[in-house]
Amino acid sequence: MRFRIAVIIAAMLTMCVSAFAQTPVDTIYTPPVIYSGMPPTYEIAGITVEGADNYEDFVVIGYSGLKVGERIEIPGDEITAASKRLWRQGLFSKVQVSVNKIAGDKAWLIISLREQPQISAINYNGVKKGEREDLQEKLQLFVGNQITQNIVNRANLIIKNYFKEKGFGNADVVIALHEDLSEPNKMIVDINIDKHDKVKVHKIYIDGNEVLTDKKIKRTIKKTNENGDIMNLFRQKKFVENDYEDDLKRIIEKYNELGYRDAKIISDSVVPYNEKSVDVYINIEEGKKYYINDISWVGNTIYDTNFLNRVLEIKPGDVYNQKLLEKRTSTDDDAVANLYLNNGYLFYNLVPIEKNVQGDSIDLELRMEEGPQARINNVIIQGNDRLYEKVIRRELYIRPGELFRKDDLVRSLREIANTGHFNPENLNPDVQPDAENGTVDIVLPLESKANDQIEFSLGWGQTGVIGKVSLKFSNFSIKNLFHPSSYKGVIPQGEGQTFTVSAQTNARYYQAYSVSFLDPWFGGKRPNSLSVSAYYSRQTGVNSSYYNNTWMNSAYNYGYGYGYGYGYGNDYYGNSYEDAYDPNKLLQMAGVTVGFGKRLKWPDDFFTFTTELSYNWYNLKNWEYLYYMNNGTSNSFVLGLTLARNNIDNPLYTRRGSSFALGIHLTPPASLFGKKNWAKLAEENTPEAKKQLYRWIEYWKLKFQSRTYTPLNDPNGKWTFVLMTRADFGLLGSYNKYLKSPFETYYMGGDGMSGSYTYATETVALRGYDNGSLTPWGREGYAYARLGVELHFPFMLQPSTTIYGLAFLEGGNAWTSVSRFSPFDLKRSGGFGVRIFLPMVGLMGIDWGYGFDKVYGTRGGSHFHFILGQEF
Repeated sequence: MRFRIAVIIAAMLTMCVSAFAQTPVDTIYTPPVIYSGMPPTYEIAGITVEGADNYEDFVVIGYSGLKVGERIEIPGDEITAASKRLWRQGLFSKVQVSVNKIAGDKAWLIISLREQPQISAINYNGVKKGEREDLQEKLQLFVGNQITQNIVNRANLIIKNYFKEKGFGNADVVIALHEDLSEPNKMIVDINIDKHDKVKVHKIYIDGNEVLTDKKIKRTIKKTNENGDIMNLFRQKKFVENDYEDDLKRIIEKYNELGYRDAKIISDSVVPYNEKSVDVYINIEEGKKYYINDISWVGNTIYDTNFLNRVLEIKPGDVYNQKLLEKRTSTDDDAVANLYLNNGYLFYNLVPIEKNVQGDSIDLELRMEEGPQARINNVIIQGNDRLYEKVIRRELYIRPGELFRKDDLVRSLREIANTGHFNPENLNPDVQPDAENGTVDIVLPLESKANDQIEFSLGWGQTGVIGKVSLKFSNFSIKNLFHPSSYKGVIPQGEGQTFTVSAQTNARYYQAYSVSFLDPWFGGKRPNSLSVSAYYSRQTGVNSSYYNNTWMNSAYNYGYGYGYGYGYGNDYYGNSYEDAYDPNKLLQMAGVTVGFGKRLKWPDDFFTFTTELSYNWYNLKNWEYLYYMNNGTSNSFVLGLTLARNNIDNPLYTRRGSSFALGIHLTPPASLFGKKNWAKLAEENTPEAKKQLYRWIEYWKLKFQSRTYTPLNDPNGKWTFVLMTRADFGLLGSYNKYLKSPFETYYMGGDGMSGSYTYATETVALRGYDNGSLTPWGREGYAYARLGVELHFPFMLQPSTTIYGLAFLEGGNAWTSVSRFSPFDLKRSGGFGVRIFLPMVGLMGIDWGYGFDKVYGTRGGSHFHFILGQEF
């Protein structure tokens, strides 16, 4: 009975509990949030995202930091923190976190957002194309990006600073945003710029200066110059704030250079003079002049003090020149720093200390930390996709395991630049020292550039169109010629060899073909070069009935004939070019040359010695355009010996270094082995006698060429002005006075380009004069001299294009015999021009020159000259 009662009671209790559990919980939608009193705690049961169509919900929820199942106070710090996190993303212009509904202790949240508008179009108004491209790179605004007021403000500031650096200090910038009606939440960005005129410097007022005059201080200033001063004609006159700050530093550096270590700018101000110019006021305190009383060295163990003092080249009693001190300790090529850096002491450090200052005297203490010698651990080459890596490494003077030497690094960069396969303007090595291990890693980041050249040109001569096609492959690989699978493109590449083939033709009148091959590292182990070349040309004369004698002499003396026809195929007088062809006048030439070059170690390893052996064949038939020979066959064997030195830093735009070559070419003295009466044959002067005289050509030819390059400002800068000087001479002599060579003479004057109507001669440029005007027919050149100076200034130095301008003064002359050679009796000229280097075309340019002197009664006068190809 008791058991039944207990069961009944338990069942009733269970029913009561079950009934209580099934009591429904009220769900409140959009509940009011009460900020007074103790906030209730809820469990997040769900999170919904609205208004962020371009983002996944889980991404937005992740940004907020809220999680389903997390218990938070509503209202509370968690909701506030979530809103701040979403604001900080910068992606939304509206952020709201609200409660959608609650049920018991559970809450469902809604994150309501409005995305920042996106850019649908950007319009730049009031700027040039180049300026627009610069601004696009600086602003990094692109279609599809979000646009905010912060971005607008930042863009406004960047644009104003950009134009301020260009001298447009009054530029107005208005960035307007317009809704794009064609797309929701899209904005059109109009960037409106009014540059106004450049702000220039009206006057510079200097106060407090006694040691330096106003004029000297103004000449010390480089970029902030008065607009009205004629001495500033070629200097910057616009006011640029950054340049002005640099100029203030230059003033102090100038005083420090003169010993005024305490000199300072007390005050300076820039005051508008009018809308287009400003006045600059500078107040200087010069201080007193200091001298060096004593110099002591601390920490030096490798080199003794006396030796370091000799290297320093500064002694007690000298003016305390801080600029000179820095140059002699750090920056000069023969500075104290390089003494250590070229002996492996990469961790070397030198700090000059003004130990004692009394009156106008300063005791200098040069505190040195020599450190251990550093050895090269790794040499890492990056960015090379042109050459096999071994081809680059064989040019390097830095190798793992060897002591670090700064000169070796500089030389390695120079050799890489001279290969022509990499951009020399971006050769910036990354030297990574490891002091703990006493090693250094050197990273060479290379930027490849195309170096092959294709030339296709058309010219106009007295016999019509002359066409030329030339292919130069500067990265050839002859060993892969029969392995097509290794080709890079359509030709075998990667070994740095040069293969050139060219053809030039005027149909029946003129044909010339040549082929050459150069391996700068023949065998691959040593820098010994092997070159092989061959050529053939065939040319017919022009029928004498085609023109009068005056026109003929003009056309042939100057090497180029120009037709003046009314239509193709006729000359000025209406004669057909078919009438010009004369098969009875013929010149054929052929030859082959093999050369071997070796890099020397003495006097230094910039020297090379080259030996060449050539065979040349000449066949003439009624060829009336040569003075000494018209008919017959001639032959020559020529031995060439050339000693050269080249240490230029850049083959395209050279800033420093020099190059010279001294060469002699010799034929065997064939006349010594014959038993002919050469004097009698020369006196006879008959076609048959000439055939015997010139069957074997004999001569000696001495030639010297030199160039020097001197930077006029920072040689490591991009805009370096360079002074180039040249001195050349050539002599063509004979062993036998009766056997003067009819070939290999000098053809001087004009642009120096060999035309199709010069015959086995060497062309020498002299701008300001007609082509060949110094060596006309009957006055062939057997000696010449040329001296000159050029100022080079860069316009563009890019991997794809190099452009620089030049101004020149030069003088030259040619003589009909070696005995008449007079190197200072020169015909003078001057002018200016421009050079352009394009990888697929090579070097080309145009010069204007004016010849100041008379040549055979005619003044040189004004001439334009077109240049193709690199001159020595």
